[in-house]
Formats: sequence, C-alpha cells, structure tokens
Amino acid sequence: MKLTLDALIVLDAIHRQGSFAAAAETLHRVPSAITYSMKKLEQDLNTPLFNRAGHRAKLTESGKFLLDEGRHLLEAVSELENQVKKVSRGWEIELNIAIADMLPIEGLLELINEFYQQQSGTRIRLHSEVYGGTWDALMSNRADLVIGAPDNGPTGGGYHVRKLCQIDWIFVIAADHPLAKIQTPIPEDIISKYRVIAVADTSRNLPPRTAGIYSGQDIFTVPNFKTKIKAHIMGMGVGFLPRYFVQNEIEQGLLIEKEVETGHQTATSYLAWRTGKTGRSLQWFIDKLDSSLFCGNHK
Repeated sequence: MKLTLDALIVLDAIHRQGSFAAAAETLHRVPSAITYSMKKLEQDLNTPLFNRAGHRAKLTESGKFLLDEGRHLLEAVSELENQVKKVSRGWEIELNIAIADMLPIEGLLELINEFYQQQSGTRIRLHSEVYGGTWDALMSNRADLVIGAPDNGPTGGGYHVRKLCQIDWIFVIAADHPLAKIQTPIPEDIISKYRVIAVADTSRNLPPRTAGIYSGQDIFTVPNFKTKIKAHIMGMGVGFLPRYFVQNEIEQGLLIEKEVETGHQTATSYLAWRTGKTGRSLQWFIDKLDSSLFCGNHK
C-alpha cells in the first residue's frame, strides 16, 4: 500500500501549521524527515501535492482532495482506537435490545438516553418483537437482551430470566360495536361470531404463539399493537389488549371494556438475556430495568 496513515498525519500537520518546518516542530521530527515523507508520497502517487511557489506550503487540487478524504480516515482510525480501549475495559461494541411491541417505549428511551451519558461507546440497536418473537430474537442472537418476553421460554435453557411485571389484559371493543349491547359476561360462543384482531407473532424459527382467539373465529392479523388499537376503534374486530395501552382510549369513550365468560386474563412479562459473559453495557441495563418503566404499578 503506497498511502500510509503516517503520511496522512504529516500532510494534515503541514496544512494546519502552514509550513513544513512548523509541522516538524508539532510532530517532534526534524524538517528533513517531513520533506522526505511528502516527496516520497508524491512519487508513490505520481502527482504533485504541494505548490511550492512562495514561502507557504499550498496544496494542489490533488493535495486538497487527499487531505479531505484522508482526514475521514484519520478520524475513523482514532475512533477505532477509542473503541478498542473501551472494549478492553469491558464495554461492548454493540448491544441489541428487543422490546415486546405491547410495552410502552417511552421509559426505555429515557433509560437509553441515560445510558449514553456513560459515554461507553457502545452502539445501541433497538427493535420490537411480538409474542414468541422476543424469545426467538434472543435464541437466534438477534438480541442480547429482551424486554417483555412471555412465560414458557424455550426448552434447553441457555438464558437468564427475571420477572418484569404482570400485564392486565382486558377485552375491548368500539363503543358502537354490536357486542357493546350484549349483557356481560359475554359467552365464548357469541364472541366467536365476530372477527378478532390479532398481532402477528414475529418469531422466525420458534413456533409462533397466539392468545385470546376463540375456536372458529375470523382473524384479522395486523403487524403491531398500535395498528390493533386503531382497528379496534374503527370497529373492525374485537379482542384483548393491555389495560395500560388503551386506558386513554377508554376514558375518551373510543373503546369500552367488556367482561367475558372466560374470565379476567393476566400474563407475566419477563426480562431475559443469554448465559455467559455479561458485558458492562448489558449489565448496566439489567441493573436499571424495572417494572415502573413499562407496566406502571403492576408488579
């Protein structure tokens, strides 16, 4: 390779200091070494980099282009060095976090913002999963940490779990839906006559999961819980939703809660991460995450 980082460092110093002599002083080298380095670079590239007319070292167009692009390389190398130092102190280069789509995101975003104050250099990748997709993301290494995984994790172990909170699921419908006039508790055979709105499980390898669907029910499958709520409000179907997710819509009269014959539904939500060495970034989130960020007073 004809172009070296050292040559770029010298070129940058000459431009910043305005002369070969000043660059030599800044880099703690003799002037002849600076002159030799630049002449060799010009010979290797077969192009003049400096216009040597006058006392000040002025770059040619080729020299300006090389300097501009070379500074990007120097910055990248400097960042790489910093990352290596941080990794040596136990900080991960990247941390992948998967959060269940049914959980509110605001608390996690605030926590991530707090994490950035640590200046660890760890890049955070955040994405959402539905139902068994959380477990699938963990077991297939798409995620280092999952927030809101359902119970009954994959067999075989290889991961740690910690209870996050209990989620209160309620049966909700649009205020003008036909079921709004039915006396409660509504029996299963009546509910099954109406379309249910279900969010698609995002699992790629593990068997997908379903919940709250009655035998023989027509199913409208949507990609996420925000879409499911909107479809409920439009009266496109019925089904269960986390109470905290639709409390405002209920208070506004957009949705109403109805008792069903099958009874009240609750589900435990978990925090999960793989066994093995835990980096400092992952441990930081494990220590900080708690139910108050996602499920309010539900413990």
